[in-house]
Amino acid sequence: MTDAPKKRGPYAKSARTRQRAVDAAIEIFSVTGFHGATLTDVAEKLEMTLTGLQHHFPDKDALLAAVLEERDRRSREEIQIVPGEVATDKLIEIVLRNQSQPLLTELHTVLSAEATDAGHPAHEYFVERYRRERASGAKYFRRLMDQNSIGNAADPEGLASLLIAVSDGLQLQWLLDRDAVDLESQVRRFLQIAVPALAAAENTETASRP
Repeated sequence: MTDAPKKRGPYAKSARTRQRAVDAAIEIFSVTGFHGATLTDVAEKLEMTLTGLQHHFPDKDALLAAVLEERDRRSREEIQIVPGEVATDKLIEIVLRNQSQPLLTELHTVLSAEATDAGHPAHEYFVERYRRERASGAKYFRRLMDQNSIGNAADPEGLASLLIAVSDGLQLQWLLDRDAVDLESQVRRFLQIAVPALAAAENTETASRP
């Protein structure tokens, strides 16, 4: 038991170094993409040797896995719309979060485009991520349809896919020209156009809460 306190220092230092490496990789991958970056680039940004970095991340795939895990850690639960929660508010909250973290938004945009290549190490990660997002959105739209809160002219899965496509497309346009694109208002506008009764349905839900 007396040995435990002695181990905390090195372990804490190692954890800090790993976090600094992940933060540096997020910045570099966001600019160059995964294929355009090297472990040497990350090591130089940290002002450490390549061998020192490889002590924590033996190869670039291992570092990418840590980067994607960190992105999920920061955004966990934010894409889940639970019963009784106003979906529009939740979606706008996510939009505002993405605006406040442009590096992570750039990372998502760059890596998801690269990962369309089945050989990319993040390919399966993004396939599964989009499946989860579609399922989450479809579940919400299906619930509104079952309650006759919105019409059924479009299927829930289709609405969820459209929402993701609009959100990702607008994010790309915003990253290219941040002064010309208002993410929040454009996402709200899409919801009003795609699901005309959505705002009224959610207002009813909100008003009925105790």
